[in-house]
Amino acid sequence: QVQLVESGGGLVQAGGSLRLSCAASGRTFSSYAMGWFRQAPGKEREFVAAISWSGGTTYYADSVKGRFTISRDNAKNTVYLQMNSLKPEDTAVYYCAARVGYYSGSYYQRAYDYDYWGQGTQVTVSS
Repeated sequence: QVQLVESGGGLVQAGGSLRLSCAASGRTFSSYAMGWFRQAPGKEREFVAAISWSGGTTYYADSVKGRFTISRDNAKNTVYLQMNSLKPEDTAVYYCAARVGYYSGSYYQRAYDYDYWGQGTQVTVSS
């Protein structure tokens, strides 16, 4: 069982930056592939970024590529999402998710691939 707790959300002006953190419980965090998703009001949850359990492979949605960076610190059981050049359309509740990765380079971009979810953190970008 893995418990995930997101933090770091808030209100920021367009063009600004935020760094989200997702702290995981459990001793086997280093074997979990991680992902970030977001859900805006009235919209479906969408993939943002993913990282393999080794940290060696990352993958991004086209809408955030070049602006967002996913990373992890297995010693701290934490995954991060650095968000730069934020836009009003980035406004959403951001969720982190976890699942056991099959290979060191495995990453997953479909919500139903993940077994564990955090409660979400609100990110609001004003224009």
